[in-house]
Order: sequence, then C-alpha cells, then structure tokens
Amino acid sequence: MSFASLNLIPPLLSALKAAGYEQPTPIQIAAIPAVLAGRDVMACAQTGTGKTAAFLLPTLQRLEARRAPAGRGPRALVLTPTRELATQVRDAASVYAKELHHVRLGTIVGGVPYPPQQKLLMRPLDVLVATPGRFLDHMERGRIDFTRLEVVILDEADRMLDMGFLADVERIMAATPATRQTVMFSATFEGRIATLAGRLLKDPERIRIAPTEAQNAKIVQHVHYVSDIAQKKAMLMALLKEGAMGQAIVFTGTKHGADRLATAIGQNGHTAAALHGDMRQGARNRTLAQFRAGAVQVLVATDVAARGIDVAAISHVFNYDLPRSAEDYVHRIGRTGRAGQSGLAVSFATRAEHGALKRIERFTGQPIAARGLTGFPVTEPPAHEAKGPAPAGRRMARSRDRNRTGRPGGPARDGRGLAHRSPHRDGEGRGPAARARLESAGGES
Repeated sequence: MSFASLNLIPPLLSALKAAGYEQPTPIQIAAIPAVLAGRDVMACAQTGTGKTAAFLLPTLQRLEARRAPAGRGPRALVLTPTRELATQVRDAASVYAKELHHVRLGTIVGGVPYPPQQKLLMRPLDVLVATPGRFLDHMERGRIDFTRLEVVILDEADRMLDMGFLADVERIMAATPATRQTVMFSATFEGRIATLAGRLLKDPERIRIAPTEAQNAKIVQHVHYVSDIAQKKAMLMALLKEGAMGQAIVFTGTKHGADRLATAIGQNGHTAAALHGDMRQGARNRTLAQFRAGAVQVLVATDVAARGIDVAAISHVFNYDLPRSAEDYVHRIGRTGRAGQSGLAVSFATRAEHGALKRIERFTGQPIAARGLTGFPVTEPPAHEAKGPAPAGRRMARSRDRNRTGRPGGPARDGRGLAHRSPHRDGEGRGPAARARLESAGGES
C-alpha cells in the first residue's frame, strides 16, 4: 500500500517523498483514514511504529481543507508527556507541512522563559504542541483561546498518566469545545487509560497494533547476566569499544548514575554526555543537538530521553539499568533500528533485576537471548529458589503490616477498613507550585 492510497493530498505526498518515506506503517494505514473522516480515535501502538505521522498527516490535511477561523489560539492541540517529545512532534509537523500554505506551528513547554510563550499564544496558530503542566499554567492565567480549536491529540497518554498528569489533562480537556475531535495514542489501553478514554472520546474508532507487530524486526535483543555492578560497568566499556558501533544510548535508572557513567565513558575514550531531568532546558537542547549532529557518540540518559529522540545513526541501545516498566523497555529499544536500519539492544541484568527482565519478556511475548562475552566469566541466569517459610522476624513484620493496612504494602486503613490515599496520587489536587517543582526537576515539561 502507498501513501497515495490513503487519500493524502499532493503537498503532503511530496513532503513525505522528500523526507524519504516510502510506504505507510500498519498504524498509519489504520489511523489516517479514521482521523481524516473526523472520527475520534483511540490507538494503541508502541514507539517506532510511525504514530506521529499517523496523527499529524490527517490533521494537517483537515486543517488545510478548511478555512481558518478569525482570532487567535490553536486549531489543533497536541499534548505530549515530555519536552523532548514535544520538540520531536513539532519538528515532524514542520517536515510534513513544508509544502502547505503557511502553516503556523508553536511549542509550549516548561524550562524556558514565559514571555516568548505569551507572545506566541497571542497569535493564530494551526498546530500547538505542549506539555500539560506548562500549558495548564498558561490556561489558568487566561492566555489560552480555545475558540478556534478543532482537534486535540493526546500523544503517549499512558506516559502522561504515569508521570502524574491525569488531573492536568482532565482540566485542559474540560476547557476545550465539546465539538472537538479527540485522538488518543497510548502504548496500552488498560486500567486508568481506558477510563480516561471513556470520558473524553465519543464513539471512537479503536485501533490496536500488537506489541509483537510494533517491534522492529531489525532490532536484535540480548541480555548479559552479571554478578555485580562492577562487572556490569566493565562489560559495558568492553562492548562500547567494538568497532561496529555507530552512536549509542545508555539508559540508567538515576540522574546521578547518568552523570557518573557519562564521565567514566568519556575517560574510556568516547565522546559522551549525560541527559536527565536535573539539567536546564537549554543544556538539554544543546546536548541533544550535539548528539544529533554526531559530536556526541554515547548519550547516557534516564527515561526522560526514551521518548523523543529520532536519530537514524543510533546503532546500539544499552539498558545499563533495566527500566521499572516493560513499556519503557519497548520505548527505549525503539530508539535504534529506525529509518529502515538495523539495531542492537543490549541489556544487563544482575540478580536483583531478574524479575524486571521476566516482566519485559512477558510483555513483549518473546524471550531475550542470553549472551556471554569474551574475557568475562559466564554468569548463569539466576535460578528460581524454593521459597520456604519466612524467618520469624519477617513473619511478625508482615503480620503488623496486615493489621495496619489490610494487606502487605497496601494503603493505611481507618477503623472502618477504608483506605486513605495521598490526595496527590496520580496528580490529583496538584497546584501550580507543585507543577513548578516538577518542571524544575525536569520531570515533565
């Protein structure tokens, strides 16, 4: 199937050809006609499947076909979980709209000064890409005009909820016109995501691209079992010296770990830089620009970078620390094997990380092959140990936990057995001060 068979207009087809797009992906084949028809859409697809084009192309075409209303504010709003992803979506829109009639694009994210954003919001915009925290701050100050708004796109909605922005998203959506078209993309539609979709979407077209379909067959995945952190670090340094590597991303679990590991990799003879949420937005932008330009060979990042980096030269992704969620693993490895290239995803697993690895294998539906490395002792996968009775002290502690919470690790309960949860769980009740603290930490926008 070709892009022309999806009834896209010639200017978009020309832009796609110039950008090197040849054939639509499964998510594009399924989603583009539904969005073009004006349907609400809930689409489940992993990163690396071409989902950005799946919602931007039909949205740009619908805006082009209609006369723009007078006034200011956006005609299409795209909400994304991170600054990096917002920048990527805005750049993609610029590529696709290259031959359309003066499409006006804008980005609203945290970590940058407010005055330029205030000036931007005073203008008529066709597509505005924003992170929810900063956008809501502007909305609460009366700077957002929704009178021209026609479509809202929630990109990676699962990630926004994981980061605690459920309340922000709901408040933003409540302020938008009831006549809007709503498009939601997510890696999963279970639990809270399904509930949110039920509240926000009207008779949506449901599209699901299974994880096994979404994964790039050109990404080879394997795992090295390691005995301790020292062996993990030594093995990573050895793998980075292999001649076949182009550029690489090394994912760590902590910001400080990213800084320390980037320094160590630099001392090992590579150009390396860290990327994490404690960095100011200007520094993050410069680091990403250097990585995209090839001036940095190895980027050491926390999961803030898992969504929003599209660099064709990334040949390797290293999971130095396994992610907390299996979905994040899929997003991480999706940074390689892009633009038709092959890629290698290498994970390291200590004994403590074996459970996380098994969750990843269950989620993706495929085992990850174990590999050895010359010069390093072979560490076998941790064997399943028979679970005997817990020591007496531990049994007593668990008993006390049950008395307090009703179940181990559960929320505290009052005398009626009712659970008390934090008022800020999932972001509910979070005000501007809390959002500002989150922005300063780089966690969202």
